[in-house]
Amino acid sequence: MSEVSIAVRDMMGSAKAEATGSRQAVLVFEQEYQPGDTINISVSDINKHYVIRIDDTMDEALVYLTKPYILYVIPFEEKRISYNPKSFTGNRHYLTIREAEDFEIKGYRNLAKNVMDQHGDPGCYPHVFANVETRGEAVFAARNAIDGVIANASHGAWPYESWGINMQDDAEVTLAFGRPVDFDRIVLYTRADFPHDNWWVKATFTFSDGTTEVVEMEKSDKAHVFQIERKNITWMKLGSLIKADDPSPFPALSQIAVFGTESGQ
Repeated sequence: MSEVSIAVRDMMGSAKAEATGSRQAVLVFEQEYQPGDTINISVSDINKHYVIRIDDTMDEALVYLTKPYILYVIPFEEKRISYNPKSFTGNRHYLTIREAEDFEIKGYRNLAKNVMDQHGDPGCYPHVFANVETRGEAVFAARNAIDGVIANASHGAWPYESWGINMQDDAEVTLAFGRPVDFDRIVLYTRADFPHDNWWVKATFTFSDGTTEVVEMEKSDKAHVFQIERKNITWMKLGSLIKADDPSPFPALSQIAVFGTESGQ
């Protein structure tokens, strides 16, 4: 049974509010967030699944924590526009953390989704990182590809945030699971803001077991669904992205979903 806590701290590390509990903690923070504020999550047991609500406008995140302390930086200014404009605003915030239930852990689900993913090495999985993000802007960050938002008819501010490749031919994005998983279906939503956008006609998935899978795509705003089965995979990469013969230089990825279970379930 894990001891868990969730706290809001200022830029100096002083606690503004904190809640601690056995297996579960609930925090109501009744102030406006200020620049430099962070949400601090602590757990006594690591390498374990937890369900975290980082903001009451966002879905709960079923995540796998490999570190006992997770620091979530409240986004402000440019960093905020890839989130719902209501997120992290106002003077009353509802934050929760709890141990995940067995039925949640063992169920068939989207293993890629993590609405609270961040840059760096957060110790919170699933996690994505890329070798390029257009101009370093939040609306084109890799994390946008696993936030669960599939709107792809435009580009820019939420809900049209995406992973942008800055016209780089060798662009690739890596999805790390933090532990072994099994899956049988991968779904890509490519951005479809035509004619602004280009699209990919071919791409390659590379998996942690050393295998690869080449897939073909077409100009579409619909989901690209691939029946690809792998077991005991800890990470996967999407790369070797081949653009269509189109004047636009701007293909992008709105969302990736990977459906499966924990390994051995």
